[in-house]
Amino acid sequence: MRVLLDTHTLFWSVEDPGKVSAVAMAALQPLANDVLLSAATVWEVAIKVGIGKLALSSPYRQWMDKAIADLKLIILPVTVEYAERQSTLPLHHKDPFDRLMIAQALVEGIPIVSADVAFDPYGVPRLW
Repeated sequence: MRVLLDTHTLFWSVEDPGKVSAVAMAALQPLANDVLLSAATVWEVAIKVGIGKLALSSPYRQWMDKAIADLKLIILPVTVEYAERQSTLPLHHKDPFDRLMIAQALVEGIPIVSADVAFDPYGVPRLW
């Protein structure tokens, strides 16, 4: 199965794994699943670190490279197809990063690993 990580799931997986549910941790097992990380998440974390809204346990690049390697993540790029799908979504949720992940999950037909119920009105399968 292929799954898409939400930003908080990535952060908690690295910084505070106790916050990640057993179902979500099982979904993050690379031997059982292809675990995808949106390029939007890579960008979102960088922005939040840059403006002081998110503190990481090591410098951004080192943290991100280690997270990608340790979790064996596959980066899902941002494409015109995903952007187009995002542009047609109803405004249930206004966060642009989450809306792009919703579009990616819908186009790819994959679940999002997230505790965020704001994904639910879009019909995206959510694992938590």
